[in-house]
Amino acid sequence: MFNNFCEIIAIINNFLFGKFDSFVKGLGLSDWISDAIIDSFHTLPFLFLVFVFIELFEFYFSEKINNFIKGSEKAGPLVGSLAAIIPQCGFSIIASSLYVNKFLSRGTLIAIYLATSDEAIPILLSYPQKASLILPVVGVKLVIAIIAGYLVDLLFKNQVNNNSAKEDIFEEGCCKHDIITNNKMNLWLHPIMHTLNIFGFILVITLILNFFIRDTFIINFLSNPDIKLKLIEPIVTGIVGLIPNCAVSIALTMLLIKGTITFGAAIAGLCSNAGLGLLVLLRKNQQFKDSVFVILILLIISCISGLILQFIVS
Repeated sequence: MFNNFCEIIAIINNFLFGKFDSFVKGLGLSDWISDAIIDSFHTLPFLFLVFVFIELFEFYFSEKINNFIKGSEKAGPLVGSLAAIIPQCGFSIIASSLYVNKFLSRGTLIAIYLATSDEAIPILLSYPQKASLILPVVGVKLVIAIIAGYLVDLLFKNQVNNNSAKEDIFEEGCCKHDIITNNKMNLWLHPIMHTLNIFGFILVITLILNFFIRDTFIINFLSNPDIKLKLIEPIVTGIVGLIPNCAVSIALTMLLIKGTITFGAAIAGLCSNAGLGLLVLLRKNQQFKDSVFVILILLIISCISGLILQFIVS
């Protein structure tokens, strides 16, 4: 049923962009440029629909989820992981603020960071032929997040404030919009801004990837079965994933779609990529050593998980 849905999306895209594709191909551009432009524009309708759905979800349910997580101390890692896999703009930002205010345990924060999907799911959905990757990516990240969250709480649990009084938290999301206050204007304005923002990243990243992937030497290098490269790849992507920018999760997802990096390497990078949440943690947490400790735990878990998957998933 899901495959049929993806096929329908592909047919609709081809219908909407048939003339546009012919126009681009008729410009006489190099194949790697025309393919990048066509592939990127095909993502626009579905990206917009996904981001509208996300905005509606945030508008009606995000505050309830945040309050539920604050009151679920023992079930924090489980609840936080389940909430984080739902694509939401700024969920890791809110989690960082709650952690700094001692409403979340360290394990719950780590679980949320690891499970956060950011742009991975919307991008995979916008490529119907690769949508089959969604369940493996989400499922693996969820399992890693839950296990790691409870393990961190068992070994390094911090003191949590049981007072459920509401905190005044104001944070900005990736498009500089308020992710806390419910604003009906955001229901249509933010999805448009977010779609154009992500489309721009996809176009640039696809152009870069197509330019380099056309080189046979690079393809052979990346597909090299050398054991040393298999060990290095998840560590590199895990470190890169720490960069607090949605462009990183987009790049990692696109690399996975193109088959340029392995599944294990992609998971390592997507697990460590907590988006702008890490910036909020570093900016607001007065205990700098604690922030570094959290980030170090996140990196180690992400890299180890990626390395394990590197040898399980060939």
